Amino acid sequence: MKFAVIKERKNPPDRRVVLSPQACEKIVNDFPDAKIIVESSDVRVFNDSKYSKLGFQVLDDVSHADVMIGVKEVPIDALIPNKKYFFFSHTIKKQPYNRKLLNAILDKKIELYDHETIVNKKGFRLIGFGYYAGVVGAYNGIRTLGLKLGTFNLPKAETFKNRDELEAYTEDIKLPKVKIVLTGKGRVGSGAKEVLDHMKISEVSVEDFLSKDFNEAVYVQIDVLDYNKRKDGQELDMFDFFDNPEHYYADFMKFSKVSDMFIAGHFFGDGAPYLITREDTKHSDFKIKVIADISCDIDGPVAPTLRASTIAEPIYGYNPQIESEVDFKDKDAIAVMAVDNLPCELPDNASRGFGKMFYDHVIQAFFNNDKDGILERARITKDGKLTERFNYLQDYVDGKE
Repeated sequence: MKFAVIKERKNPPDRRVVLSPQACEKIVNDFPDAKIIVESSDVRVFNDSKYSKLGFQVLDDVSHADVMIGVKEVPIDALIPNKKYFFFSHTIKKQPYNRKLLNAILDKKIELYDHETIVNKKGFRLIGFGYYAGVVGAYNGIRTLGLKLGTFNLPKAETFKNRDELEAYTEDIKLPKVKIVLTGKGRVGSGAKEVLDHMKISEVSVEDFLSKDFNEAVYVQIDVLDYNKRKDGQELDMFDFFDNPEHYYADFMKFSKVSDMFIAGHFFGDGAPYLITREDTKHSDFKIKVIADISCDIDGPVAPTLRASTIAEPIYGYNPQIESEVDFKDKDAIAVMAVDNLPCELPDNASRGFGKMFYDHVIQAFFNNDKDGILERARITKDGKLTERFNYLQDYVDGKE
């Protein structure tokens, strides 16, 4: 089996890669039947020489490989027929802008495996960049806080070589007496929490956060049942919320009244109640002045998130009274950081972390006869047709949706 680490061609350029040179080395050492070649790239965080020094061929043409492994969508004109491809296709939610891409994949009889569709038997995702989205998102949020308050000025995350450099820079930052609410306890929330802990910001209980004042910066990490309540008053588990979100209403305002900063690291599912509405932000008790929206659901559960921001211009302001974008330093503005490709700011660490997960769950599946069904569940297309699991995309493919 011959794998190719392909060049990222989507603009703006993405420096991440699925397999670092060290990940490639581990694969060929552990699986003698695995061969890996690397497509030359002047963008990738690990330059060509890092791969060639470990004995991997770096080529301009990798079309003789069996499996093509990338991060972002492959442009239609770069797709090679009759190959297996792994990348984030952004098609499984019927995204209109990529319908032509999925049609081209079918026309070229490509086997498509989307990183988002690599799940276990219960449907939980096995790989992703969420953890480093949380790390960078929390850092960017703290940076935004300093700029909004005018108390300190952190460099952009993209200026650091790696996470160690980033965290070292935060060690001497002293935050004012602020209260930070962090939603989510998955990969994103875990990454964000580690940054707050590294900065020695004290974690407190929900009860204390809501009822007490502190003489230092503190944070609370909350999960879905801390800010969503059933309409009938029952207290059930979080799986009931995931299965029946329409039976719940948001109770997040109690946090908005006592928080200076909100880091949104939660997953938002269809039908779930909104956390912060436009009317909420107009309330005289609404206190949040900085929102780091890592989840970045546009016009969704966090009303001030009007659009995704960029690494180049990561912060904008939201004026609750006029419901419009303004300068984030305006005294009436809520500062919003809503970069939607945060892991790109730490491409070295993000790539290494992603590669480990890809090795653990995907590479092994190629050499153990897919005993856990990983590849079978993840395969979106085969022989020019949608697989059974993804038949729901047929109307999307046909342009009926």
